[in-house]
Amino acid sequence: MHYLYQGLDGAFFVLHSALMVFLMTGWAWRRMRRWHMLSVALVWFSWFGLGAWYGWGFCPCTEWHWRVRMALGKTDMPASYVKFLVDSLTGWDVPALWVDGVVLVSFLGATLLCIVLSWRDWRRRKAVAVRPED
Repeated sequence: MHYLYQGLDGAFFVLHSALMVFLMTGWAWRRMRRWHMLSVALVWFSWFGLGAWYGWGFCPCTEWHWRVRMALGKTDMPASYVKFLVDSLTGWDVPALWVDGVVLVSFLGATLLCIVLSWRDWRRRKAVAVRPED
């Protein structure tokens, strides 16, 4: 069973990190914008919808990953997955408030980029659809 939890720990590390990279960069590819918008909406819902019951900034992926790590005997986990990543990769103990601020500002930026670019794409499609035949 220990090997199963180690595999799950590694899988969560890779998949959760990949999801975060997609959330920050998915707006850049026109064909991915709908998926990106859906992902962004789910994260906002998780942070503030589910967060109203489970704590602001709640992430199911983090919750599940922390449960796997607790089963492995690793109990001293921060509330934020990003803080865990930054601390693990750098060896530093970055203040949680600083990490949360950078995450919020970065995610707001990615959200705004996705909205603006999706709106621009929609306007272009609409303009092409109503253009008279030449």
